[in-house]
Amino acid sequence: MDLRRLRYFLIVAEELHFTRAAQRIGIAQPPLTYQIKMLERELGVSLFDRQPGHIRLTEAGAVLLEDARDILDRVGQAAVRCQRSAQGLIGRIGVGFTESASFCVEVTTALHRYRDRYPRIEMTLEENRSVPLVQSLRQGRIDLAFVRLPIGMDDDVHFRLISTEPMVVALPRMHRLARRKSLRLHELRDEPFLLYPRATRFGLSDTIVTACEKRGFSPRIVQQAPQISSTINLVASSLGITIVPACMQQARVDQVRYVPLKDDDLSASLGVAFRSGPLPPAVANLLAMVAASPGS
Repeated sequence: MDLRRLRYFLIVAEELHFTRAAQRIGIAQPPLTYQIKMLERELGVSLFDRQPGHIRLTEAGAVLLEDARDILDRVGQAAVRCQRSAQGLIGRIGVGFTESASFCVEVTTALHRYRDRYPRIEMTLEENRSVPLVQSLRQGRIDLAFVRLPIGMDDDVHFRLISTEPMVVALPRMHRLARRKSLRLHELRDEPFLLYPRATRFGLSDTIVTACEKRGFSPRIVQQAPQISSTINLVASSLGITIVPACMQQARVDQVRYVPLKDDDLSASLGVAFRSGPLPPAVANLLAMVAASPGS
């Protein structure tokens, strides 16, 4: 059914006068009469009972009038939704993040501003380690991810750096080194390390191990924990030490002391990863928020 003819029908049905309806539409009366006849031919029914000096709806016309308003309203709503989707104002977006990323002001600020500005976007969140998040990104389960380098990038995934921050040593509060103003990595060679899993040769854990090996020792890893915060909790229980991004210093400050590392080559780079190719509008809008966040 031609929507233009349906709109013409609706106006004629409201006016019950072809001349007034034509003036309201902004066309001459004969073309309007022709379009209504074409609609009647298409439907195989008479929509109007035409009498000298006036017209009225037939029973079929009255039935069509009931549905015409709803049809045209739904078409209008669909057009608006389509336009809003193209602007990234409605829809869904899947966001992944590492646990340490949730402590970073650049990430939390961007997500907060995004929710405020795009309240009709349904956002789902997935927390995991960087490498599994990139796998989820490649498989289309999420749309972007806040991750730590290195992640093993390729042509399928782009990475945009947000910030680079120093690493700090997390020590039990009563540890012999806890009152130091700074430490060198080689001073930790005899310490029991608590690290997060090294399922692949990527991630912060591998960065730490590689940095230790460059200084002539392999860290003595006494326990692996699933997340960075878990290692800090184990440090608070005096089970060992760990090395974490500086943003994690907010965790367990009552039982843990954080000491800066002087080793300049050991840092934590935080960024946002997303699939290559044209970006959905909702993803592009979030990336713009990230770029506008403090420190980005």
